[in-house]
Amino acid sequence: MQISPDSGSGSTARIALTGKLDINGAETIAIPLAALSGAKQYVVIDMSGVSFLASIGIRHLVSATKALMRRGGRLILLAPSPPVLDVLTTSGITDLIAVAMSEDDVQSLVGSATA
Repeated sequence: MQISPDSGSGSTARIALTGKLDINGAETIAIPLAALSGAKQYVVIDMSGVSFLASIGIRHLVSATKALMRRGGRLILLAPSPPVLDVLTTSGITDLIAVAMSEDDVQSLVGSATA
């Protein structure tokens, strides 16, 4: 799993993930994701490069979502691959975590915070 900072400003952080979000991948993202969730109002994760999502990865996403929600924020998953979107949907996580399929979707979820 690789984590790359992406564009982002103000109250919004953006990162891109590449690889498998399995036990090793979850370990890689745990601290950076927790730090961003504590410092920003919105965290947008580009998931287009994630090929696999395990339950431990879901756990970290849910933890970040809850931390952001406590502060009035939101985690947004951008463009998850079809297999990852299937896991998110089947597990019911899309009821808790916002999924955006395009930058326009992100803008509508975040509003002017990314401007």
